[in-house]
Amino acid sequence: MKKWFLTVAAVTMAVLSACATDSQTISEQQPQQLAQEAVIVLPKANAEWAYVSVSMSHTIAIKTDGSLWGWGGNHNGQLGDGTTTARTTPARVGTETNWRYVSAGSGHTVAIRTDGTLWAWGGNHSGQLGDGTTTARTTPARVGTETNWRYVSAGSGHTVAIRTDGTLWAWGSNFEGQLGDGTTTARTTPARVGTETNWRYVSAGSGHTVATRTDGTLWAWGSNFEGQLGDGTTTARTTPARIGTETNWRYVSAGGLHTVAIRTDGSLWGWGGNAFGQAGADPFVMLLRYDIIGPTSPRRIGSATGWASISAGFGHTIAIMYGTLWAWGTNDWGELGDGTTTYRTIPTRIGTETNWAVVSAGMVYTVAVKSDGSLWTWGSNEVGQLGNGGEGEMSLIPIRIGQ
Repeated sequence: MKKWFLTVAAVTMAVLSACATDSQTISEQQPQQLAQEAVIVLPKANAEWAYVSVSMSHTIAIKTDGSLWGWGGNHNGQLGDGTTTARTTPARVGTETNWRYVSAGSGHTVAIRTDGTLWAWGGNHSGQLGDGTTTARTTPARVGTETNWRYVSAGSGHTVAIRTDGTLWAWGSNFEGQLGDGTTTARTTPARVGTETNWRYVSAGSGHTVATRTDGTLWAWGSNFEGQLGDGTTTARTTPARIGTETNWRYVSAGGLHTVAIRTDGSLWGWGGNAFGQAGADPFVMLLRYDIIGPTSPRRIGSATGWASISAGFGHTIAIMYGTLWAWGTNDWGELGDGTTTYRTIPTRIGTETNWAVVSAGMVYTVAVKSDGSLWTWGSNEVGQLGNGGEGEMSLIPIRIGQ
């Protein structure tokens, strides 16, 4: 049977491959192989959704046909549908069918098409769209003329991206050096970061950025007042600073004030802000709930070695291990999906399903895709970001969107 496949070598590096293959299904792969390669197979016959990204209050997703969809908050035009009207169900963005990757920031969105072009829309007060202006856009606007963009990540007010030649680029807000160019000056167009050509993956958080290189080293820069850079200090950095001496980092995700990462052996690590245990460690004295410094250097979370993907939200973290879903951290709005509003300081399994493929943690909600291509959401729904047609009523457990 021919199938679509989605490579999630590091979940959010997912690149939809629009080609047929007779690859093995997820259940046929050896667990260790799955942990290292994280190849999720989506049956072409019934798969609908391929990839999803969430942030503050809006959700952006790509279907297996390459079309782009958005819902939730839209006050800055971040949905890209030409309006500033919030949507409570998925609304198609344009008519193109060649979208390959998308990333949702706090109030803006960036995406790459299969031709390697880069597009951005939404809020632009700090130049985070990269189009040379600070003018908001309500529809996708092309960024530059390059056709070699490989990966992009949208943060709170800044954007970072990698080209196919391994160079790193950044633009937008830079108040604490999150662009990594050695200054605190905002940029309205992509500015190259350093001279290295071996950047593999990058993730933009609220005010910090983390990245890995092809040699397996980990790097971080920007805001660090809660130790989210992982360099053992709380000092901000304006250029990439190497974290530790390890050379086996596979994937990293920057959240609001914390960071989580996976090594090539499938082990899970966390550091930075930890008010609710979102960094995977017991919180310190809970006097100031939102101002608690957790580990300032990478600290291992549990002893499991089968972690395949992870996503850091503002105050919670979601991860996948062998197709099972796990969550921890803040849970006031049910963003963990365990049926409660109780925060968790260690990874807690969500449900009994074993076919979770892609997950994205937002401000106070979560969206995920299963290996059958079905889309699921839970948590806050204040502006319709869950996409279930409602508004205001949160969900404490995963609910399927569209059938």
